[in-house]
Amino acid sequence: GEMKRLWSSQFREDPPPDRQQQAAMLAERTRSVIVLKGAGTVVTDGEKVYVNKTGNPGMATAGSGDVLTGVITALLGQGLTDFDAAVLGVHIHGLAGDIAAERLGQISLIATDIAQALTDAFMRS
Repeated sequence: GEMKRLWSSQFREDPPPDRQQQAAMLAERTRSVIVLKGAGTVVTDGEKVYVNKTGNPGMATAGSGDVLTGVITALLGQGLTDFDAAVLGVHIHGLAGDIAAERLGQISLIATDIAQALTDAFMRS
């Protein structure tokens, strides 16, 4: 996926099996904040690491990453640092997915359901 392509553009060797280590190495190499989505989404700037606990498997749906990008971008626009915007964005996005799943179930979730739950997620945080 995306991580594999990014990794191979920066390193010759295979990535380590540990997701946190992969993300931290890539963040350090590219001097950026990395968001490695999945169960326990990892956010790192190469030094600080955050592992998210919100979210559910139903969020693995087309457009969910676009919703996440929009949340992080909105937080950046409000003046948060890159790392803080990514951490808060990932948390809120996952919480919105959990709220949507409470309402609709995980199996049928679509990105619009997650987006529609964002207001409630911000209110709960």
